Amino acid sequence: MLKKAGGELTKPCGIKIAQAEFPRPFAGGLEYSPPARGDWNIVHIGLLIPQAHQIYFCAQGCLRGVVQTTAEMDAMDRLSWAYLCDEDYADGNMEQNIIDSVTQVIKRMEQRPPCILVFLSCMHLFAGVDFDIIIEELESRFAGVDFVKCYMTPTMRFSGLPPVPTMYRQMFVPLPETAKDGGVNIIGYNWAFEESCELVRIIKNSGRVLRQLPGCVSYQQYLEMAKSSLNITVIPEASAAGEELEQRLGQKHLYLPVSWDFEKIKDNYKALCRELGVEMPDFSEAENKARKALEAAAKALDGEPAAVDFTAAHKPFELCALLLDNGIGVRRIFVDVISEEDRGAFEHIKEHYPDVEIFPTADSSMRFFASADGEENRYFAIGQRAAYFCCTDYFVDMVGARGCYGFDGIVAMAEQIADAARNPKDRRTVIQHKGAGCQSCL
Repeated sequence: MLKKAGGELTKPCGIKIAQAEFPRPFAGGLEYSPPARGDWNIVHIGLLIPQAHQIYFCAQGCLRGVVQTTAEMDAMDRLSWAYLCDEDYADGNMEQNIIDSVTQVIKRMEQRPPCILVFLSCMHLFAGVDFDIIIEELESRFAGVDFVKCYMTPTMRFSGLPPVPTMYRQMFVPLPETAKDGGVNIIGYNWAFEESCELVRIIKNSGRVLRQLPGCVSYQQYLEMAKSSLNITVIPEASAAGEELEQRLGQKHLYLPVSWDFEKIKDNYKALCRELGVEMPDFSEAENKARKALEAAAKALDGEPAAVDFTAAHKPFELCALLLDNGIGVRRIFVDVISEEDRGAFEHIKEHYPDVEIFPTADSSMRFFASADGEENRYFAIGQRAAYFCCTDYFVDMVGARGCYGFDGIVAMAEQIADAARNPKDRRTVIQHKGAGCQSCL
């Protein structure tokens, strides 16, 4: 019997956080993807390696998104692809077909890239393709080119290592074994940290060299990250990369997660100073500056209700707890799953702000939320999905807590709130661009 997808066409309703259960407040089912495209994907991440070329092998439907992403970045010269047909499964030559295709691509290039990321899809895994044989043959044919095994496998989102953490891990595979110079890498973050960030200042004041992939302009500069003795990761998706490099290259891995909690921020810096063998700075002035910036942001909002979505920050409940405790009236949180790292903040809001509502973003009924919500209330939003669902042009266009680390990051975020409260954006134009912060040719 046929059934309606998502049930009756009624306005979706959230639940008050007082009734929400950890870690999944909503049941799974048919999923919806809202038209907010600022999240980074494996295409954006792979292109962070300077001078690298990507070659994708997958079905035409999957390729559509890959090509669109690369075109929006104005980087089509760094992408090649071949799509699978039914015949590819029948002839038994998948490995050879991939090898021959990569060979053709390389021979047509005016200049060989120093690194080629070869992406296979879930269809290849289902067929049992031997990726190792493919890479070994390509390396024998093209000496001097680093070939990296990469995966476009959305079917692995809920089992094994998901695609994005896998991408962060694989993109550092070319780093060679070499002598260490005591430097420090920040890995698995899509943007370079600003000089004003306390983390950067601590590292540089210790006399260490700081290396960040988004700041590399050449492949050789990227390879020099192998010289560092310490890798810092700040998001959970990058932990696998830090662990792999610690095991393979002997680079110590230190996980200092992005946090919106003042005490946890100081704990991060304490751990870093201990690792670097330097004295912990006094952050009282930085704390005061952050509190004053939050006070100014609350004043700029003037009591307007706020909404936050999970794409804006890796720990959305911790961000919301900070805002609520500093006079910013968060009324809606758009999130599908609550991480263990965010559990404490979730419980804090549940206890002290029980009327805050939680809404899913992927539930199929949410496809009616924006039109149903209309303009009944003007909301201020942090994150593109919150802006879309709340039908507001007053929002902070933030993805993955970009530029918001430590006390300096809280100040930057608060200043963005104050600015966005006064200056609306054209959300229809802004949220359709893939990879917030990436170059766009649109």
